[in-house]
Formats: sequence, structure tokens, C-alpha cells
Amino acid sequence: MSECITASPAAVAKTDAAPSSALTTLFAVATGAVVANIYYVQPLVGTIAPDIGLPAQVASLLVTLTQLGYAAGLLLLVPLGDLLENRKLIARMVGASAIALGLAAIAWNGTSFLAASLLIGVSSAAVQIMVPMIASLTPDAIRGRVVGNVMAGLLLGILLARPMASFVAWLAGWRAVFGISAAGIALLAVLLRLKLPRVTPKLDHRYGELIVSMLGLYRTEPTLRRRAAYQTCAFAAFTLYWTAAPLLLLHEFHYTQFGIAIFALVGAAGAAAAPIAGRLADAGYGRPGTATALALIALSFLISGYGAAIHSVVLLAGAGVLLDFGVQANNLFGQRAIYALAPERRARLNGAYMTAFFLGGAAGSAVASDLLIRGGWTLVAIVGGVLPLLALTYFGINEVRRAAARHHG
Repeated sequence: MSECITASPAAVAKTDAAPSSALTTLFAVATGAVVANIYYVQPLVGTIAPDIGLPAQVASLLVTLTQLGYAAGLLLLVPLGDLLENRKLIARMVGASAIALGLAAIAWNGTSFLAASLLIGVSSAAVQIMVPMIASLTPDAIRGRVVGNVMAGLLLGILLARPMASFVAWLAGWRAVFGISAAGIALLAVLLRLKLPRVTPKLDHRYGELIVSMLGLYRTEPTLRRRAAYQTCAFAAFTLYWTAAPLLLLHEFHYTQFGIAIFALVGAAGAAAAPIAGRLADAGYGRPGTATALALIALSFLISGYGAAIHSVVLLAGAGVLLDFGVQANNLFGQRAIYALAPERRARLNGAYMTAFFLGGAAGSAVASDLLIRGGWTLVAIVGGVLPLLALTYFGINEVRRAAARHHG
């Protein structure tokens, strides 16, 4: 999933000079490298779990703890970007991520790896401080272009994480994935500490007030409630699929990690949704686009169910592309809607929105391996298909209410 955040006005620096191309490239590489950490484990669940003594029924907790950690980081650490000097905060969080990855590489049992997974998720929330920081360093006239370049790096990190993890695991084992990443992220933390400029926010709120105000947005902003609900269901379906699919390929199709890497790389084609959804949202088609995106997610599970039944990897991969397309598009429609609410609260609106849907992602991954064991891919496809249909039903109810309000108004 792409992750986007708009700079909080509290953190905006007064500048007329654009960031250098070198600095923009550093931000792009850093966001991509850090966000990839939360996706490495997805295709490796079936390999890691037996190696560290986790029963098959709870193997998907390896993904769940990372997602829960990321949600906790969004909720508890990202608001610090509005209070503390950004360079030090980012370098420390990225450094903590390197330590967590190192712990994962040497994990001696299930408990130690699950603890490392949680820490990887928490510390990887640093990306949600980096993006608004580069936005604060950029003049209004070119902010969209510069932030877009950084977001391209972040999206590339998300897309390449799964196939890269599978490929490295195929060559050198799953521990090498986390060990290599730990070394690279440690070097990145040093580089960020040396090269990033200082950005000191001037917000006069206290930390607790920021957290309370962010959570309070669910009470005051109905658009946020609706959009978070849609994307929570969509992202739960996304993590359910991408946690269960590698297990299916490993055990039923007898794929190696190299084969799983190719499968994941094909699925990444769904990222093409980003520019299409962005143009549709700008043209005012956000609501019909949302309904279409949710319907595509449901359709992807129908196709995957048939593909698994006839043992067709082509149909399973096609379903993955369609799923990624729908989830990515729905996310962009949601972000477009909530960013239009209150510019002075965009950072907290985004934090509240993303915390909710990453909790949904954690729930989807948590049940993946158990569903696969209990009912095979058929049960996975049923649950995965029901999730977007629930969101689509809620969407329909809201549209009926909107039409009734216009009629009575």
C-alpha cells in the first residue's frame, strides 16, 4: 500500500529555496528502505515459523505483530514530529529499526522474533515523519512535485520488499533478509543524522493533547470515520491475501522462495492504480471510484477462489494484481477526501486514518494462516470477499443518507 502524509502547518519551515536533488533523493531512498521493513516478513511466514518453533495455526502472527507495531508507532510516535526536532527524531527511530532488524536476524524462538517484529513496526513509522519534513522544506509552488518524487521512492520500497525478501531467502536463508537490512538501515541512520537539515516545530501543544486531539477527530469528522472504515476493510483483505498466498504457494503448489518472489513481483503491477485514481479523484469521481475499487477487491477474491480450485497460478496472480489495484485506489480516494477537511489538521487526520486501517491489516494477517488450515483457500476467499462487501454496504448506506439529506435540504 502507498503511504502519503501532508505536512502539518506547525512544522512548515519558512523557505523559498527548494531542497537539492541530492536531499530529495536521500529522502526517497530512506522512506523506501524503511517502509520495506514492514513487508519483508509477509512472503516468508511459511519458512520462518517452523524454523523458530511457531505452530502453523499462529504463523501469521509474524505479520500481525509488525502491523500492530506500525499502528502503535503512527499513534504514539508520529505526533512527536510536531513537537521535537525532526532530524534527531528520525535518526533515532531509524537506528532503533536497525536494532530491531538485527534482533529478528538472530531470533532464537518465536517469542524473540515476535518481539522484534513489533519493534520493527513501531520504528518504521519514521517514514510518516520524513515525508512531512521534506514537504516543510519545500516552497508551495513545487511542493507537490518534490513530495511526489519522495513518494515514488516510498512506493518502490513497498513494491519491491516482498519479491526481494523471497529472492534473498532463496539464495541465503530468511535470516539473511533481516541481517542485510539491519546493516543497511544502520548506515542509513548515520547518513540521515549527518545530512538532514534541522527542522524544529513551533507547535505549543503538549504530547498528550496531540494524541487526544487526533483520536477526537473520529468524533468530529464523519468523512474520516467513513473513509477509515472503507480502507480498514480493504486493507484487512489485502493483508489476508498476501499473508495466505505465500503459504498456499509453498505448501500446495510446492513453490520455492524464488517462485514466490516472481509471484509477488507480478502482483506489484497493481500499483498502476495510483496515477489513475489520483486523476479520477481530482476530476470529482471519488465516490463512484470508491464503489468501483471496493467491488474490484471483492471480485479479486472470487477470481482467486476459482484459481485455487483449478490450481491456476495465473488466476491467483491476476487476482493479486486486481486486489492491489483496488486497495491502492481506495486508499487514494480516502486520502483525497480527508485532506480536504482541514488543512491545519492534516497530519493528525492522516495519523488517525492510517492507524485505523493498519489495525485492520493486523486483523487480516492474524487470521490468515488459521483460515487456510481450517478451510483451505476457499475459506480465505470467502472471508476476503466479505470484507470489501461490508465496506461497500456501508458506502451504500452513506450514499442513501447523503441523497436524503440533499432532498430534505
